[in-house]
Amino acid sequence: MLTDSSLLKNKRVKIVPHVIDATLLTSALIMLYILQLSVLDQQWLQAKIVALLVYIGLGFLALKPGRSKAFRSGAWVAALLVFLYIVSVALTKLTAGFFAWI
Repeated sequence: MLTDSSLLKNKRVKIVPHVIDATLLTSALIMLYILQLSVLDQQWLQAKIVALLVYIGLGFLALKPGRSKAFRSGAWVAALLVFLYIVSVALTKLTAGFFAWI
């Protein structure tokens, strides 16, 4: 991404992020079904799913060719921060996530 590697043209490299994103969304839906939870009743799940969609969007921007390296780097860092937020929400079950400790 940042070093203009020739591996970015590999078909697998283009497909794997979509598989990962689909797996994350599917696992969220399966978890809701198995635990018989409603997203509307669980605010932490709402926050986690919305953050997951933001993460997917940022990942799309970070990996999309044709944008400046600075823009893609910023999207990548933002995606990492959103990922950390998702993990913190999952661990704390609070919509504030790691911000609850501040």
